[in-house]
Amino acid sequence: MTSDFDVLCVGFACYDLTFSIDHHLGPDEKGRATGLIGCGGGLAANAAVTAARLGYRTAFAGYLGNDLYGDAHLAEFQESAVDTSLVLRGDPPTSLSAILVKPDGARTLVNYREELPQLGASAVDLAESPVGALLFDGHQQKLAISLIAQARRMGIPTVLDADSVNDGTTALMGLVEFLVTSERFGQQFTGCEDALDAAISLDSYAPTVVVTAGERGLAWHSRADSRFGPGQGWFPPFVVEVIDTTGAGDAFHGAFAAGLSAGMGWEEVLRYASAVGALCCAKNGARIGIPTGGEVAAFLRGKM
Repeated sequence: MTSDFDVLCVGFACYDLTFSIDHHLGPDEKGRATGLIGCGGGLAANAAVTAARLGYRTAFAGYLGNDLYGDAHLAEFQESAVDTSLVLRGDPPTSLSAILVKPDGARTLVNYREELPQLGASAVDLAESPVGALLFDGHQQKLAISLIAQARRMGIPTVLDADSVNDGTTALMGLVEFLVTSERFGQQFTGCEDALDAAISLDSYAPTVVVTAGERGLAWHSRADSRFGPGQGWFPPFVVEVIDTTGAGDAFHGAFAAGLSAGMGWEEVLRYASAVGALCCAKNGARIGIPTGGEVAAFLRGKM
């Protein structure tokens, strides 16, 4: 079966205003930013741009408002060759994030959004429009639940980017094949401080669980019914000079889904996604820091 897309990312899109600062401000303190970057953001949206920049045929399904930020984000999708035929537009404003980034790459983020319109459960029929892999972030639940059920019948890998504990991630985490969480999610949901312990604790929710732990790499655990067989362990990080960690997790997830769609082996998927996430940290701005396929290939050649 030939796929229409290698990767379909379903979920959240916003617009990011990233301010560079020398320290995080205290109560009633005023400060001046040393830099400002405006670009598209959002978990599934950044994952979609990542997969497209890596050279995969990619589509995004989600919402953007009929406003300046929505227009700018849509243009970025199209410039990166992300298919936008499943982007829903409407009157509610595009979600907006303000991000404060210190010189060491640490960040603080605040997001504003209203109740966003939802794509219907029947918006995509995978029998008519097959894909190589599906990525979700807990938003657009009606469509997500429908697609996961279709994908399970067709053997298509499904990935959930579970960044934080909320109604969306808890609704989908027991349905997908690959549950890929942040360390924060693992700690909040399981109570386990250790990332590997958290991955093991999440065993009942998905055949394969990955818990990303930033500069310490990632922990993973898989059951006997996993696509890659049973196992568990730690995967070490790639060391880069960190400029801004914003969007690194999103880029990791996009590359992870892309690797699955390409039929990579387990170690290869982890290595590939980890390299993409690391390279994203080497530049300011989530969208700007996403590497191309050529940059990733050159980086990995240098590590061999």
